[in-house]
Amino acid sequence: MSFAFTLDATIGAARAGRLDTPHGVVHSPVFMAVGTLAAVKALDPDDLRAMDAQMILANAYHLHLRPGDELVRELGGLHEFMQWHGPILTDSGGFQVFSLEGLRTISEDGVDFRSHIDGSSRRFTPESVMRIERNLGADVVMQFDHVIPGQSDAAVARDASERSLRWLVRCATAFAALNADDPIPGRAAQALFPIVQGGIHAGLRTEAARAIRDMGDWSGFGIGGLSVGEPKPEMHRILESLHHELPANRPRYLMGVGFPEDLVEGVRRGVDLFDCVAPTRMGRNGTVFTADGRLNIKRAEFRADRRPLDDACACSACTRFTRAYIRHLFLADEILGLRLLSLHNVHFLVALMQRARVALLDGTFHGWSEAWLQRYHSRTVPVSA
Repeated sequence: MSFAFTLDATIGAARAGRLDTPHGVVHSPVFMAVGTLAAVKALDPDDLRAMDAQMILANAYHLHLRPGDELVRELGGLHEFMQWHGPILTDSGGFQVFSLEGLRTISEDGVDFRSHIDGSSRRFTPESVMRIERNLGADVVMQFDHVIPGQSDAAVARDASERSLRWLVRCATAFAALNADDPIPGRAAQALFPIVQGGIHAGLRTEAARAIRDMGDWSGFGIGGLSVGEPKPEMHRILESLHHELPANRPRYLMGVGFPEDLVEGVRRGVDLFDCVAPTRMGRNGTVFTADGRLNIKRAEFRADRRPLDDACACSACTRFTRAYIRHLFLADEILGLRLLSLHNVHFLVALMQRARVALLDGTFHGWSEAWLQRYHSRTVPVSA
């Protein structure tokens, strides 16, 4: 079997696991750096390997538009194209398509939209998205789903969740047909993950999870439609409601969530996989993740600060450079500053999940997570410059 998930330890809802994929083993919990356009912004694949990143994410919507999924296939698939030979997951583009307010029209068949690049007319259906993700060749591919704002009412959430379930049936049929009829020489097997939707309505989430379980034996489950505007306690409540509804022997992927505190809170509630653009996006704006909370490197207080960004961090930015130097780079508009903070923030999240796994394996996770969250939230200095 190309894909298998084994639990190594559990403490309450929190889990340490092992996901086997054709391109290597992923030890969870794990943060997946986001390489939307087949590149984690400002970072080289060697940077990711050096920090022990295990799995990365790319986006079907963006790569379909540029350079084109068929070209990526012709050039050997994503692994060869971007020279990352570890596991890759592709998001179906559902979030990106549905965020194109005013540029898209939803029907039962799919979504018509205009490219944000050149305005050209495009159409995504469950079948076409499965073809795109097949061409890209990631290890794990996500279904095409209907994404809604985080605080949508129950009627809107039910409509989107039920449409996502109907689209899942079509995705699964198309996925199976592609596997049977479109073998790609030298290309490894893929796994299709369904996505549980339902907004902030626990009953709808339960209905969706049960319906998805009844459809088949999936290799893993995505939890979508969270961290899209709803209060964080609502996200925590939904994760708690899903813990006993999703099979314990399959990985759970909380989509688009990647602030440090959200990762720890997610692990506490049974999540295995995370991804988010936040570490690189915020790094490019001068925001630093530290064990004492976030800080903005552009603040005047760091002008002569000889300390590293984070005293306990082993990334190459922290082991070589001072806060004063990196602040100087930002004020001087030197691109190295953006790169160093992007590298640090991604490393911080990767290492955080590695520490969470160690605490799960040695039985100290409850105390470790409580202490970590208390320290992280204790910072009183404002983040803004």
